[in-house]
Amino acid sequence: MGENSTDRRAVVVEDDADMRILLVRTLQRHGFDVAEADTGADGLRLVREHSPDLVTLDLNLPDLDGTEVCRRLREFSNAYVVMITGRADEIDELMGLQIGADDYISKPFSPRTVQARIEAMFRRPRPATQQAAPPPAVVLEAAPAPTTPTPTTPGLVAAAPSPAAPDGERMAHGPLVVDVDARQVFVDDEELLLTRTEFDLLALMVGSPRRVWTREMLLRSVWGDEWASDEHLVEVHVGNLRRKLGDRGRNPRFIRTVRGVGYGMVAAPS
Repeated sequence: MGENSTDRRAVVVEDDADMRILLVRTLQRHGFDVAEADTGADGLRLVREHSPDLVTLDLNLPDLDGTEVCRRLREFSNAYVVMITGRADEIDELMGLQIGADDYISKPFSPRTVQARIEAMFRRPRPATQQAAPPPAVVLEAAPAPTTPTPTTPGLVAAAPSPAAPDGERMAHGPLVVDVDARQVFVDDEELLLTRTEFDLLALMVGSPRRVWTREMLLRSVWGDEWASDEHLVEVHVGNLRRKLGDRGRNPRFIRTVRGVGYGMVAAPS
């Protein structure tokens, strides 16, 4: 995301005037056409009107709670959502991610922090259009192959990371089916509604079902190099993904934890 970015729209939903100005100016400097709101209701209206690529959403709004705004927004928009919170405790962070947010930023923060986080998100494959939910099939560019070196941790499969599935491929792992082009996931022929990040994680792991992924490898492959130290982010998203897949207890159906290493796919039934 650079100074000459074009045709990118953002909505800033923030009731603190000084913070709102900071966010608006930061995004404008990096090529976004920005609309702003100081209430959740106005923010939802602007998202409907502008179909933005990005929404920054304060957790503490005077009318609707930010998590409720995010839930409602996800019914009709696939914009990147960054939750902004002045409460840095884990509960708020987890809540924001569980209801469809792509990231969170704790106050106070610098414009450089906002820029780095958004640049990392926009490097991920993105649908060509945004449409009301449930979204139709959309064509994406294939995600680049992860560039992390092959790990030497005992128990890992010594193979180079597999590239994303080619256009049109439907990857199957037992009753789990991942449609890469349409960005749809089905379990037992029932579609699951995943966030963009959850889909990226699942597609990466299903594409290399024998591989065990360290948290750092997942961070670098899905979020980018800037995030290599934030392993908690992986744990939150994998936890949300497992919940949606129905993985519970010590005998998960799809995603297993490799203690001291990371995550991998449970062997598919033959």
